[in-house]
Amino acid sequence: MRRLVQKVTSGMKSAYELAMERLEKTSPSVALTENQKKEIAEVDSVYRAKIAEKELFLNDQIRKAQAAGKFDEVESLEKQLSSEIRRLQEQCETKKEKLRARFAG
Repeated sequence: MRRLVQKVTSGMKSAYELAMERLEKTSPSVALTENQKKEIAEVDSVYRAKIAEKELFLNDQIRKAQAAGKFDEVESLEKQLSSEIRRLQEQCETKKEKLRARFAG
């Protein structure tokens, strides 16, 4: 009986495995070459640098506003920082998706 249960359960696939199989059928994954991986990594690197630059600048502005007691300005700068980081992350993902589409086609 135990062997029968093991045989049946070993042949069954999890919901995750079934979903991955369906996904692979509808949009097959593309194996990237080393050069293509480097291009994507370069986009990541450029945008990490842009984000770091924004963080340094705006965090300095936030510190100055805090020291001056301008708390409305602090809140505004924090929102700006958050917005800028989100915008840059979205730009990065868009560029990487365009690269992947170019590599696939």
